[in-house]
Amino acid sequence: MPYAVVSALSHPGLVRDRNEDSLVAGPWTLCATVTDNPQTLVFPLGTPLVVAVADGLGGHPGGHVASALVARRIAAAGPGLDGEDAVRDAVDECNRALHAAGGGAGGEYATMGTTVAGVVLRPGSLLVFNVGDSRVYAAGRDGLRLLSVDDRPPPDSAWGGTHLVTQCLGGGAAYRPVRAHVTARPLSAGDRCLMCTDGLTDPLPDDVIDGVMREHDDGRAAFELWKAAVTAGGPDNITLAVVRVADE
Repeated sequence: MPYAVVSALSHPGLVRDRNEDSLVAGPWTLCATVTDNPQTLVFPLGTPLVVAVADGLGGHPGGHVASALVARRIAAAGPGLDGEDAVRDAVDECNRALHAAGGGAGGEYATMGTTVAGVVLRPGSLLVFNVGDSRVYAAGRDGLRLLSVDDRPPPDSAWGGTHLVTQCLGGGAAYRPVRAHVTARPLSAGDRCLMCTDGLTDPLPDDVIDGVMREHDDGRAAFELWKAAVTAGGPDNITLAVVRVADE
């Protein structure tokens, strides 16, 4: 039976006072807390397996609440994510739940929000999804390839080069619908992918991430990526999951 090895890590970095990132791997969640070392979990590939990261919006109250809410709801929905429509529906439900939990205008967490990016693994196929600027990469023999879509202003726009996102889950007192990016691709033994928040990708160029992924697997890859981001200044929360598909 094919199986997936998931190695995950979440850390506040060197600048932020609080970790507002969360993570889900199957039924396991790590919500707005810290791992001292990468955690490695092994899952059989039968029913859909979801692995995702969520980055609570900085500058908004309740970012840690928002990312945790989304991680837990995605974990609960995971076994039923059997197609692109099911993934979009789950992301839409997370967005509605965030707005409801915020309490509307005047609520303590009325503008809390989060990004989300992840994969759903099934035998022979992979669903990639995201809203915001957290990312999913394929890490294969031909190098690192971005599978998600950044919801950020174009680099040459007046707002380029900032940490603004053009869409997220929650993020405002009034409900705003989102359009999740969801794509399907084949999946086979030996495939690897990386999910991460922008605390990894902002300080590290893709060629550095590619070099680490080429050299290391599983927990060592997760550790070396975190180490590289911290060495580069660790300006934001760093959350990542390295997924490797194998066969017995």
